[in-house]
Amino acid sequence: MLKLFVINLLDFFYTPFQKIIDRQTFRYIACGGGNTVLDIVIYFITYNFILKKQIVYTPVISISPYIASFMISFMITFPTGFYLMRNIVFTGSTLKGRVQLIRYFTLVVICVLLNYIFIKLFVERFHIFPTIAKSLTTIIVVCFSYLTQRHFTFKVKR
Repeated sequence: MLKLFVINLLDFFYTPFQKIIDRQTFRYIACGGGNTVLDIVIYFITYNFILKKQIVYTPVISISPYIASFMISFMITFPTGFYLMRNIVFTGSTLKGRVQLIRYFTLVVICVLLNYIFIKLFVERFHIFPTIAKSLTTIIVVCFSYLTQRHFTFKVKR
């Protein structure tokens, strides 16, 4: 029911873009963008209102509020992102769900590392302003992620 609603909603908004972008890419942009917005909103609420910018103390380790907020938002947006990619964007995949999930998790970890590496490289090595560095990094990582998901994580066997 939810899947059909999301697909119909996206297809409705796809109509004006159908001459410039294919349906799968449009769905990827919409679902990925929506999940990213959800991630930022959860992070903001968690950091400012739930954790109230305070360190999280556990019996083993103390976690800074920004890392704890990242962990909480990740625990929510990782499964929603996987659901959207598997059931809305890349619906033709012939791989088993377990294989897709492992590959998706691996890709997400690689993307987190690529974000760190590229931002650090652009800012510290090439002396690019951090916001521009983040923007360039996002473009690179999103393109890498799309191609990897399309041809590896959710690939279709011929």
